[in-house]
Amino acid sequence: MAGPDYDVEIKQLQATMKTIGQVLDLDAMRAEIADLGVQVAAPDLWDDQANATRVTGRLSDLQGQLERYEALLGRIEDLGVLVELGTEEGDADSLAEAERELGSIKTAVESLEVRTLLSGEYDAREALVTIRAGAGGVDAADFAEMLMRMYVRWAEQHKYSVEVFDTSYAEEAGLKSATFAIHAPYAYGTLSVEAGTHRLVRISPFDNQGRRQTSFAAVEVVPVLEQTDEIEIPDEEIRVDVFRSGGPGGQSVNTTDSAVRLTHIPTGTVVSCQNEKSQLQNKASAMVVLKAKLLALKKAEEKAQLDGLRGDVAASWGDQMRNYVLNPYQIVKDLRTGYESGNPSSVFDGEIDDFLEAGIRWRRGQEKAEA
Repeated sequence: MAGPDYDVEIKQLQATMKTIGQVLDLDAMRAEIADLGVQVAAPDLWDDQANATRVTGRLSDLQGQLERYEALLGRIEDLGVLVELGTEEGDADSLAEAERELGSIKTAVESLEVRTLLSGEYDAREALVTIRAGAGGVDAADFAEMLMRMYVRWAEQHKYSVEVFDTSYAEEAGLKSATFAIHAPYAYGTLSVEAGTHRLVRISPFDNQGRRQTSFAAVEVVPVLEQTDEIEIPDEEIRVDVFRSGGPGGQSVNTTDSAVRLTHIPTGTVVSCQNEKSQLQNKASAMVVLKAKLLALKKAEEKAQLDGLRGDVAASWGDQMRNYVLNPYQIVKDLRTGYESGNPSSVFDGEIDDFLEAGIRWRRGQEKAEA
């Protein structure tokens, strides 16, 4: 089999990188890095912790993007040198190494290209994820917990921090619902393509007759707010309820009524938080979640596309966006993009980057078609 045409491949990679560089606006990125560097060096930076966290996080993200871009350019240049030397000297080992490196570089460039597609108004934000068990009884609750673990494992693999706001455990096993934040730049833009109904088909571990069971869970993803887009909610529009935190099987986790449930009366939006030690902390955390959801609702209503931003779905037959089949065969397939994996175990263990990239490309295609 003939080897790759390196001259053509390298020129294509260079052209793609040039386009990516234009989208990233490297000059503006370097200027912002310089400005943020000055802010970080200020002795009073941490007087305002929220702003300091924003500034240092933004600086780290921009530096990482620039370093990643420049490193890829260097690898493409080194690849050309390796091919030239291998060809001149007839070194089969060098050419084999060049072919492996070419494949690795192409994968890295494609991944970087996907990041440039995240140009929506809130794509650069951190993500607030809510998972709800749908139809399917105890299997659905178990499935909801499997999905939460999948996203947490994905975050851990990328060294993103996860903050759990609320977990409502089902009676027998699994979760009725869970809400958690993934603190990473572009987490919202990346994970927003996960919003929708997920469907699991398997032999139920909770059925003593070993029958196949279909269950559903809904995933909602909204962006975490920043101070610049803070939503003001009048006190009279919020009902505050306090209750005692609980764990699996109703086991008491706290001996005081520290858990907080907030209800936004005009919209009926309900959020709760029970993972902090004090009622005051739980109320503050619940307010963060409530405001993020109300912002998503407001923006979605403005665009008349509620499902697109919030993923507010029925979690039942007919509206699923991804199937996880464990029996009679094993496959995970996204029904929008057509992307599939024959290894559900790795998917549930957080290996979802390919699904995310396919979803982001699919979404951009939908946006172009609508435009």
